[in-house]
Amino acid sequence: MIKSAAFVTSNTDYKKCPPANKPEFAFIGRSNVGKSSLINMLTGQKKLAKTSARPGKTQLINHFIINEKWYLVDLPGYGWAKVSKTQKAKWGPMVSDYLTHRENLACLFVLIDSRLEPQNIDIEFINWVGEQGIPMALIFTKADKQTMNKTMASVALFKRTMKNTWEDLPDMMITSAESGVGKEEVLNFIQEVMDNSTN
Repeated sequence: MIKSAAFVTSNTDYKKCPPANKPEFAFIGRSNVGKSSLINMLTGQKKLAKTSARPGKTQLINHFIINEKWYLVDLPGYGWAKVSKTQKAKWGPMVSDYLTHRENLACLFVLIDSRLEPQNIDIEFINWVGEQGIPMALIFTKADKQTMNKTMASVALFKRTMKNTWEDLPDMMITSAESGVGKEEVLNFIQEVMDNSTN
């Protein structure tokens, strides 16, 4: 249950992020996957993360403090956002440095558009995260845009594709920023990770 959520800081360098003294849950996905909408749905605040019709709005590492206990981190998307090549060249190292060096990162949520067949860019990114040993879970977004049967078929196909390279698949959740589907599941998952890390 999220009672309070507030913006803390934006950075381009993980070394300037807030002190690593609270667990951190980061959200990343391809451009236009619905990341900002999902963050706003989870926190119950319509304008916490900036949503935009133009993909690639998030260009910094954005920290939000949740319940004064943990950080929610909004990371720049990857993929086809219409930004300059110099911007894209900056994003790569900025995000990979953050993911590989941030010691209090408790889980990275990789967002996947549930309406699409498995995209190479998503699979490649997930495989890279796995190779780095970064704790991860997958969130399938936009479930309200199609029937649940189609969403389940998409998830099943994604799992089959991942099994080419993965023995144990990461946790997976289905969400809709519009209808609120998956909100409790994601928040319960975060709580569970925090409970396990203190035990």
